[in-house]
Amino acid sequence: MIPGGMRQVAAMPWRTGGLLLAVLVIVALPYMITRGSSKESLQAGELVTRSAEVQALVYRIADQTHAAESAIQHLLADDPYSHAETIALSAENSIPGQLDELRHMTADNAAQEHLVEQLSAVENGRLALLHQAMQRYQHNDRAGAEQALRDASALFHVDEIADKIVAAAELALQQRREAARKQSDNSRLVLTLTAAAQLLMLMIVVIVSERQIGRRLQAEVRERQAVQRSQMILQAVREPIALLDHNLRTLLVNAAFSELYGVSEESRAEYLEDLGQGAWADEVLLQRLRDVLLRDRELWDFELTQRTIDGVERHVVINARRLQQQDSESPVLLLTVSDVTARALVELQVKELNHQLEGKVAQISDVNRELEAFSYSVSHDLRAPLRHITAFAQKLEDHLGEDVDGTSHHYLSVIRDASHRMAQLIEDLLVFSRLGRGALRLQAVDMRALVNETCALAESEAPGRRIVWHVDQLPVVVGDENMLRTVWQNLIGNAVKYTGQREIAHVDVSVQQADGGDYEFTVADDGTGFDMRYVEKLFGVFQRLHKASEFPGNGIGLANVRRIVMRHGGRVWAEGEPGRGARFHFTLSAIEPPSSSL
Repeated sequence: MIPGGMRQVAAMPWRTGGLLLAVLVIVALPYMITRGSSKESLQAGELVTRSAEVQALVYRIADQTHAAESAIQHLLADDPYSHAETIALSAENSIPGQLDELRHMTADNAAQEHLVEQLSAVENGRLALLHQAMQRYQHNDRAGAEQALRDASALFHVDEIADKIVAAAELALQQRREAARKQSDNSRLVLTLTAAAQLLMLMIVVIVSERQIGRRLQAEVRERQAVQRSQMILQAVREPIALLDHNLRTLLVNAAFSELYGVSEESRAEYLEDLGQGAWADEVLLQRLRDVLLRDRELWDFELTQRTIDGVERHVVINARRLQQQDSESPVLLLTVSDVTARALVELQVKELNHQLEGKVAQISDVNRELEAFSYSVSHDLRAPLRHITAFAQKLEDHLGEDVDGTSHHYLSVIRDASHRMAQLIEDLLVFSRLGRGALRLQAVDMRALVNETCALAESEAPGRRIVWHVDQLPVVVGDENMLRTVWQNLIGNAVKYTGQREIAHVDVSVQQADGGDYEFTVADDGTGFDMRYVEKLFGVFQRLHKASEFPGNGIGLANVRRIVMRHGGRVWAEGEPGRGARFHFTLSAIEPPSSSL
């Protein structure tokens, strides 16, 4: 999307070109057309005038010729006509010049020019005979003079050629008048079209100007609305914001800044360090702000403790950056203040909690050391007495020999069985303790191989049983192989154990991908099942839902399963129904193992 400013800049050359074209059409074009029409009209008028002048000049030549002949005839008739000789001589002297002028005037018309040449020849011949008649008269040769006059009239017909020239000039005059009239009509037509074009261009200019003015007004309205929205947003922001000039005096502040530092309308344009009753009187901060203005640096997360006008000590974070104004060369400073008092208190509380947590961790470490000492004591100190009890019970039975009665034999058997059970419980506790403390040895684990191995072991420990296995294609996961083997041994072992009353037992091992992307493994059987009201007891240490006489075990296997799965980041749960079997589920992360570890 092109910004409005760029569109205006791109449109300016087109507007300038259109304005120049309008000026050309409105001013220059009419001037050029009017000038051309005036020039053509003048030329047409000159041609018309010239045609009239040609006629007048031809008539004047013919009149002078006849006047000269009449003067000579008056002389021959002894009619004392005044100035007769002068008239004859004047015609003889002026007619050649007039003929030259007539040639010049008809030079643009070949037909007239030919007639003028004929007229010149006839006039020259007739003038020669008139000159001859005048000379003979002066020599008293009246008969010769009269003969010369008759020859001039008979041989050189001036009037006939003059009439032809006048007729040709009249025709040319009519043609030129018609051409002048057409030229005038064309000029009027062109002027009318030019006026229409001027009117059209003026209308276009007015319309475009009105549209431009309307767009500018709309842009100004949008700009005012944008400014108002910006001011509303600025005033609505709860974070104090201020705009400062190059001398760190306030130009604009929002309501949050005014409320926090007590800036009123009358205290605008004051220095920053004078605001808030000394809240900004920090030389380090003021110098950093001056550096932002002078060196165009940005101030980020400058922490400061201020006491504002309400007397509350606040922890604030100050950010500032320089802005360049479009209508001024002086930069301004945009200052934002974030009140982090609550965060500072939380951080203080977090530090206190961390300190307390460190104490708890130390206590837990002490407890773990005590547990390790207890485990050591259990594994060494308690086993020896149990071995002694078992051994001396056996020795007592051997010492009595055949004198032992049935009751004594029973008591000794109970002592030995209790010692063995106590030793097994101690061993299970040690295993459970090690599962919680030992480090995980993460590697790629083929779950299908572990399940197949566990199923084969379970069948070998239940000879004569008919077990139908259904095992899905299980994935490879990342985990501790020994611990995961323990998980499968406990779950599959329980499935085989609690289906012991079935003639044909069914055990299913399946997997599916959960919504979170983790693998969800399930071991299902059709055995005794359990009541869901006591499901939470399943994963407790030494918690049992069935009598030991019905199903052997110490009740710690599922507790081990839960601890192992939780250490792998998963969870475990169970579903069951009395007489209809049980389903045990646990999840593991679906992270793909590295290819090198496969």
